[in-house]
Amino acid sequence: MRDVHVRVVSPIVTRGFRKLADLKALEYPGISLSHAEIATGPGSIESEFEAAMSVPGTLLEIARAEREGVDAVIIDCMGDPGLRPAREISGMVVLGPCQTGMHVASMLGHKFSVITVMRRLIPSFENTAALCGLSSKLASVRSVDIPVLDLEADLAATARRLVEEGRKAVEENGAEALIFGCTGLMGCAAGLREGLLAEGIDVPVVDPIPTAVSIAAGLVRAGLSQSKMTYPAPPEKELIGYDALHRAMLPQAAE
Repeated sequence: MRDVHVRVVSPIVTRGFRKLADLKALEYPGISLSHAEIATGPGSIESEFEAAMSVPGTLLEIARAEREGVDAVIIDCMGDPGLRPAREISGMVVLGPCQTGMHVASMLGHKFSVITVMRRLIPSFENTAALCGLSSKLASVRSVDIPVLDLEADLAATARRLVEEGRKAVEENGAEALIFGCTGLMGCAAGLREGLLAEGIDVPVVDPIPTAVSIAAGLVRAGLSQSKMTYPAPPEKELIGYDALHRAMLPQAAE
């Protein structure tokens, strides 16, 4: 049986923010990972505007991935930008780490909290929880108030803020599971869990990208993908200014 090929698409133009080596570390027997970045769009996503600006490039990379025979795609942002349209244009598994991570967190604890980067993003996570039918499971959304591109500037400070907000989420908001609200925090789950355990707090910490990788592979192995009743292919009509995307969506025989 061949490996399940999962591609992580980063919907930002900042090169090197997501390192392929970090993704390769998530591979295990039966799963191979690749990575793509968009060519036009925002440097990071910390607003609904920036999320919207990332969607055309994200859809292009997802269409290219499907043409290349990739089995599943994960959108590398907790805003899940372009998730619904991506599922419309694709027959392969397409996952958003926020939607996926929230569902997993809701299975691991009665209530969960999101620990994100900036306060301005709190409404976005509350909206996603509502769309997923998980508002009653969302204990809180808390922020470390560190911009995405600054998360690695002082790793010790980032780790301290994560533990502080994680503790408050549990003690003040009643969270029984935690999920990162930024995929830029990938790899920090073990440190946060250890920091909380040192304070006598034993809760699971969901790292959205590794979690989504495993779930995507499981869906592919099970022969499952998104419903085309829910996400029907878009109607064919004139599309001006998006020639590259249109070509990528065409069957190869039509080129």
